[in-house]
Amino acid sequence: MRQLMQARQAGVTLIELMIGIGIMGFTLAIGVPSMSHWLQTNKAKAAAEFYADGLQMARRQALAHNARSRFVLSENAATGQYNWQVDICFPQPETACTATTGGWSTTTTAAANDPEGVNGYKSVYRSADNQPPATAMAPVLQPAAARDIYFTELGWVDPATEDRINSIRLNPGSQFNGEVPTVSLVVTLSGMTTKCDPTRGAGDSRTCPE
Repeated sequence: MRQLMQARQAGVTLIELMIGIGIMGFTLAIGVPSMSHWLQTNKAKAAAEFYADGLQMARRQALAHNARSRFVLSENAATGQYNWQVDICFPQPETACTATTGGWSTTTTAAANDPEGVNGYKSVYRSADNQPPATAMAPVLQPAAARDIYFTELGWVDPATEDRINSIRLNPGSQFNGEVPTVSLVVTLSGMTTKCDPTRGAGDSRTCPE
């Protein structure tokens, strides 16, 4: 008899089980959307870093290899963001490194005349597949037709390149209103990438350089 009572005390009734399931379902119903929104918010905030990494890498590679480098964007159909690639090129007296000339590196081959030969630098490509969709964080290029920017051996922006990227602005979607700020990446002629807030007025330290 005592063993039967202990078994009943140790067991869980159907009502208790249903209450437990109900509480768990309620918690999930509240928590999952909140967690999803939190993850999307953080992904949107980090979108600028994705592009900043590429721009900074392009400048570093120019300096490290004493070569020309370029940062090239290509549209990502899945997200509406831009993939990026960093290439380098070693200019020769008879062949300049431009958009149409020069032995630029690729993701599978080193640049022509690379001192390290076939073991030299291979282009770095980063896909925007994991970036937030453009509806959440819309990229706006300035000028609108620009898709690349070139750096000299000294890490400066090559001013001879027409329609080069001056800035990449990221505008948050309405679902992040008040949570994710508008941010711009501005590339100065010295080759430095500055992260700034284009909505700030003159005199504010967070505003973008002209």
